[in-house]
Amino acid sequence: MDEWIQRFVEYLTVERGLSTNTLESYERDLHTFESYLVKRGSCVVQDVQQHHIIAFLGYLHEAGRANSTISRNLASIRSFFHFLIREDFILQDPTVHVDTPKIEKRLPRVLTPEEVESLLRAPDQKSPSGLRDYAMLELLYATGIRVSELVSLQATDVHLSSGFLRCMGKGGKERIIPIGEYAVHALSSYLERARPHFVRKTKHEALFLNHHGMQMSRQGFWKILKKYAQEAGILKDITPHTLRHSFATHLLERGADLRAVQEMLGHADISTTQIYTHVTKGRLKEIYAAAHPRS
Repeated sequence: MDEWIQRFVEYLTVERGLSTNTLESYERDLHTFESYLVKRGSCVVQDVQQHHIIAFLGYLHEAGRANSTISRNLASIRSFFHFLIREDFILQDPTVHVDTPKIEKRLPRVLTPEEVESLLRAPDQKSPSGLRDYAMLELLYATGIRVSELVSLQATDVHLSSGFLRCMGKGGKERIIPIGEYAVHALSSYLERARPHFVRKTKHEALFLNHHGMQMSRQGFWKILKKYAQEAGILKDITPHTLRHSFATHLLERGADLRAVQEMLGHADISTTQIYTHVTKGRLKEIYAAAHPRS
């Protein structure tokens, strides 16, 4: 089965151009399924039946995995068997009548505008690392890009004079996103006064560099965000995605067009973006409850 998993990952890489994170997710899910089958004495891919898959999903449920995780595992397995049929390796799809677990939609956690301001004030802009960190935070909130997109930016992707950046999203899809005045200023300061400090003999084209002169990692930025959130006195458990959620929510609260927000976020389906309308409706209820004399 392992050989076919590798072929499947190669197919996703070459034919569909999926991101590294997505490829790793598919591979991890399928190896988890493979390990489950091996422990139960059945790892021949042609022998996998519907009851094997249902039992595996039950195993994940008993292990305390969230419905979203179980659903993702099923999606990976379903795509894998669709690939095997496409390659004429099997004739029947064992996932056909396996139901996807219902996923409870959770509203995204967002920061208030005041909390965002506190977070952005936290870096010490007198130091090179502080200028870099401030520019990263400012850019993330100004554009709503994913943290993987942020750390993957090249210096040539940012066009400060025109006020936009070019971003390569999921599936290699390019999008152009405007940058606000504050982010432009933060990036200008970083590029002029801080980035040269991080450049080493072997120059790296990444926009944001670590102390080794290499591309900033997602984990590295996560630590930076956690540090400044603590310094800003933000008690919420925030992630880089929290700033993305806050970007979308604050735009919609101020009357931005949903389609425009969808395009900036890089959502393929507008239904994904619509979850933020629920957040803003919740905010309206709070305002109503606080302001109306008979609420």
